[in-house]
Amino acid sequence: MSDVTSATAGDLPAPAEGLLLTYFLTVGDVPRSRAFYADILSGTVVLEENPCIVKVANSWIIMNPGGGPTDDKPDVVLRTPEDPSTVSSFLNVRVADIRDFYTTASAKGAEFLTPPIDRRAELRCYMRDPDGYLIEVGQATGMLRGILARTDTEP
Repeated sequence: MSDVTSATAGDLPAPAEGLLLTYFLTVGDVPRSRAFYADILSGTVVLEENPCIVKVANSWIIMNPGGGPTDDKPDVVLRTPEDPSTVSSFLNVRVADIRDFYTTASAKGAEFLTPPIDRRAELRCYMRDPDGYLIEVGQATGMLRGILARTDTEP
């Protein structure tokens, strides 16, 4: 699908009232990133490019290549992450069965930092997308029974 006319109004992030939240990613290779979010997160491609929009569950991920300032953001340059060890934000994905998600996504080529780890309140692991963006994948467990995550000072 390459134009807006082939998408339905319900596919596009365009609320009739109020607001909705989307997540924008600067990507190095739109087709590669589009394929990752459509395949690994079972997204639906709403627009292929300019911008690429992938609907994932009840959210949208919008992707475009980086670039220099524009008239509406005159001092801002968009680029992919330079240092994967330093992160200021990340996508947080909640799943019903993290072990199934981990197994399925790994088989499709997703690269995880660790397998799912029990954090008391949740089972959690992290993966990276093709540009190095960090994605947290979590399944609520203990928090559903009032058990909170350990703090950094707890054993």
